[in-house]
Amino acid sequence: MSVQERELRPLDVSRRRFLRNAGLLGATVAGAGALTAGTASASPTWDSPGRYQWLAGDHHIHTQYSNDAMYTVEQQVAGGVRNGLDWMVITDHGYLAHEKYAVQQTYADVLASRRKHRGLLLWQGLEWNTPAAEHATVFFDCSHDEAQMLQTFERLFDGNVNGTNPSSPANELAAVQGLRWLDAQVRAGKINSALFLANHPSRNGRLSPHELRNWRDTAPHIAVGMEGSPGAQADSTPVALGGNGAARGGYSNSPGVDSWPGYPLELYRTHGGFDWMTAKLGGLWDSMLAEGKGWWITSNSDSHRNFGDTLTSPSPDADYNATGKHLDPVDSGVKHSWADFWPGQYSRTVVGATDRSYRAVMDGIRNGRVWVAMGGLLAGLEVTVFSDEGGWPVTLGGRTTVRRGGNVTVLIVARLATRPNAGGSVPKLARLDLIQGQVTGPVADRDTFATPNVRVVESFETRRGFVPVAVFQHTFRNVRAPFYVRLRGTDGNVHADGSIEPRMDPAGGVDPWSDLWTYSNPIFVDVR
Repeated sequence: MSVQERELRPLDVSRRRFLRNAGLLGATVAGAGALTAGTASASPTWDSPGRYQWLAGDHHIHTQYSNDAMYTVEQQVAGGVRNGLDWMVITDHGYLAHEKYAVQQTYADVLASRRKHRGLLLWQGLEWNTPAAEHATVFFDCSHDEAQMLQTFERLFDGNVNGTNPSSPANELAAVQGLRWLDAQVRAGKINSALFLANHPSRNGRLSPHELRNWRDTAPHIAVGMEGSPGAQADSTPVALGGNGAARGGYSNSPGVDSWPGYPLELYRTHGGFDWMTAKLGGLWDSMLAEGKGWWITSNSDSHRNFGDTLTSPSPDADYNATGKHLDPVDSGVKHSWADFWPGQYSRTVVGATDRSYRAVMDGIRNGRVWVAMGGLLAGLEVTVFSDEGGWPVTLGGRTTVRRGGNVTVLIVARLATRPNAGGSVPKLARLDLIQGQVTGPVADRDTFATPNVRVVESFETRRGFVPVAVFQHTFRNVRAPFYVRLRGTDGNVHADGSIEPRMDPAGGVDPWSDLWTYSNPIFVDVR
């Protein structure tokens, strides 16, 4: 700190400013030794993590307005607030009775919960039965006619409503047309902002690589990503612990008539609780990122009925079909082995937003400023990348440029957990893996689901210091080709045999609190 900025290299100026904005100068930091002097407020002119409010949320939540769920909107919202969420999206299933009866009823309940929870950002969205595929979250920010626009979209494009669920080229086109319709509404000013995120993408093997690429390329500002880890994480809780002893995420399936035939069988299982498309090093997610285009991951509860709850639904399906709504749940007095967790209880999607507003959260997701974690494994994650040319640093989802032959540095600040999670223990981050993938450009075969140019370049082991923060740094020297970096972290309890990779989860009997992982979205580095 005694050295004037004009006497420092541009790289060291960037590093100093980052550490100031992260509030770390003057702290004794785990893994970083002693740093000295002062703090400063975040600068509005550079893309550091300190520019943003990092808001935790969940975009995949069901209520009594879904044919297979039971909670009221307010019960789900109260659960999310209780678990520290800043934003939530109600996503009841597209369904004939839902489109006919439920959309407007749900909207009234959403408005009531907005009034009650002023500090929460709450959307009404839809779990879209995507034609020829499976499910996706769709939600938008409207200046008016919010529910009417959602109902119109469901009526026109939902696979359950109009019979376009089976896999076929015609139905694949119907999904693309749905995205084009959303794009047209945004361009016409009828919708301010719209997002599409594919849910539990590998559960039934229905989302082919070319469909994911088609969605992304049709509406890249709307179709922006997929769930990196699915909900229903409590489904594998052992029977001895009061659970179902089934499969994490409900991923216990095998290829069906509508499944894409090119996938390996390992796709139908989670790996450390994460979907195979995300967890497989050099797999489908990496093959999409290798094209140099953003495709972001999230993590959610998919809450229908929550583990250990004593509530149960008194309504038969016939009542739902007649009204689009189940009766309010009643207390049975018995704890149930339901498969889900409450919103925010286990998984969360943390978004970097410029302010606490609907548009800012949607823009944060759209731009990939997102990291995800399960079981409270991390309290916070700040990542920045900068070149030695002195250009402004960038954070998650961003893109920077380096001159060929130059150096690029990644600076990571991990805020470690200090409180017990909902499982009753304080999770301990054992390791963070810095993953690099080469950007090789568009693929010739749009059903490509692997790339060989991905590796773990460094694994950082954490240790507890006086301050529960770990700081790590890695420099890529003599950069000759474009690449991206992303992070993966673990509590270190479970790995695949002989490797640091997550284990393919067995069909049942896995305590989800005993195997925790965290992932970040990538940062891209271009070369000129």
